[in-house]
Amino acid sequence: MELEDIVEILKNDPEKAVSKLLEDIRKQYGEVPYITNFMKDFPEIFIPKTIYDNSIMREFKNLDPDTVELISIGVASALRCDHCLKMHIRVAKRRGIKKESIFHSIMIGASLSNAAVLAESTRALASEFPSEEIDEGEKAEHCRDPNCEICNISRDALK
Repeated sequence: MELEDIVEILKNDPEKAVSKLLEDIRKQYGEVPYITNFMKDFPEIFIPKTIYDNSIMREFKNLDPDTVELISIGVASALRCDHCLKMHIRVAKRRGIKKESIFHSIMIGASLSNAAVLAESTRALASEFPSEEIDEGEKAEHCRDPNCEICNISRDALK
């Protein structure tokens, strides 16, 4: 639903805003997500959250709805949110997105999740085992920034 339409509903019939927004969400997804359904009894939270989510999920004109759904699947996979993942897989399936594309989105999310774990963990490890001094020639092979933490981690990993 366009922002202007939501503003009109709020101006003309604020009592029906929640039900009209729920109707639109059901139309878009084929179901009402759990969190959305839970929040419907709190219009002061539900309405701004729905406007925000609508702006993020449906108002970006550079991404088609299938791409937004595949991104949602990858992110839900990375965050390990089973409920969101299953809901977005159902939505993707209803949209006719192929199982292989859904799987690739899951794999991208899993890869990024893995990278995040490794980035955090290797930084923790490096902080507990400070690297030895290395000569400037070796440092230049990695990076021109003498304060680059990534290069320090890379050198540590190579030893």
